[in-house]
Amino acid sequence: MTMTKTHESTQPADRLVANRLKRAQGQLAGVIEAVESGADCREVVQRLSAVVGALDRAGFLIISHAMQDCLSEDDASTGVPAGDGDDGRKLSLDEVEKLFLSLA
Repeated sequence: MTMTKTHESTQPADRLVANRLKRAQGQLAGVIEAVESGADCREVVQRLSAVVGALDRAGFLIISHAMQDCLSEDDASTGVPAGDGDDGRKLSLDEVEKLFLSLA
């Protein structure tokens, strides 16, 4: 997942997202362990809530970088794709909006 234009500038953002996802992965392991050990439902739900929050934060970080790096000024004003999404073009404003709303 590359969220910015140059390799040097992608590393910090990519690392931050990866760290958030790894945190969620660890929290999910805790949820599974709690369920398997018959933990109190409150504990399970609290742990599950932490997983959901960590995933949401990672998703919003990705969207935030897309808004900063994948939209050109032309895209923001016209919604016309200009080059750098999955197919080698910038994400349109509509595409970023759909990504954002998919997390809601």
